[in-house]
Parts: sequence; structure tokens; C-alpha cells
Amino acid sequence: MSGQVIGQRSAIANGGSAALLLTRPDELLPLMAVRQDERVFVYVNSCPHLGWPLDFEPGQFLSHDRRYILCSGHGALFRIEDGRCIRGPCAGAALTLLPVRIEGDDIVVADEAAGETTTMASPAPPATAVGE
Repeated sequence: MSGQVIGQRSAIANGGSAALLLTRPDELLPLMAVRQDERVFVYVNSCPHLGWPLDFEPGQFLSHDRRYILCSGHGALFRIEDGRCIRGPCAGAALTLLPVRIEGDDIVVADEAAGETTTMASPAPPATAVGE
């Protein structure tokens, strides 16, 4: 299988988050990753409301209780498992999911996903929660 390695699962503490980058031919796409046990959820680091970065400090994306992704701009809360906004001005919208897989310790974006991303309108399918 081909793809682009964007980071290592072991570099993200269980229950923690990290900032990552995806290299595209014409840009560097900022990403955020959240690890829950062996699963890793990866989203584009951009609020669906105004498009600004989500992290309030570099690599810090989670609410105090680590149950939600928190937007630094207006405090919107997003579910980790599917990126859906549950509170804030973008309620009902979702973060842009980047499907990934785990190979050994590497977090890998498939070549076809590295070229484009999709916004999830419904809960992410189990295949996007890698490492199970």
C-alpha cells in the first residue's frame, strides 16, 4: 500500500492531540490528530465556521476534560469520533476528516486522500478510526 506518513501514533499520548502536516504538491495542509487508545482520528486543522486554526496552543486541541475538540476562536466543541460540532456557532457542521491507516507505528494517509479531503456529514465509519 502506498501513502504519505504524517506522523507516529506513539508520538501522541493516549487521550492527547498533536499538530501534523500533510504535504501536497501545491501546499502544506495543517492537520490535527487525536489518539484514543489505539485509534487515531485526523482532521484538517480548520474551524468550519470561520476557517481559522483550532489549536489554542501549538498541538493543543482538546477541551480540559479531553472529551472534545475545542475551537480556540469561539469555544465550539466537536466530537472526537466524527468531528461533528455539538456546541457553538457551527453546531451541526463537521470538521474535515482525513482517512488514515496505521502501518506499524506510522500514521499513513492514502495517496488518493492526500489529494483531497471530505467533510463528514454523518458519523465517521469504523475504518476511519484506525488501529482497532
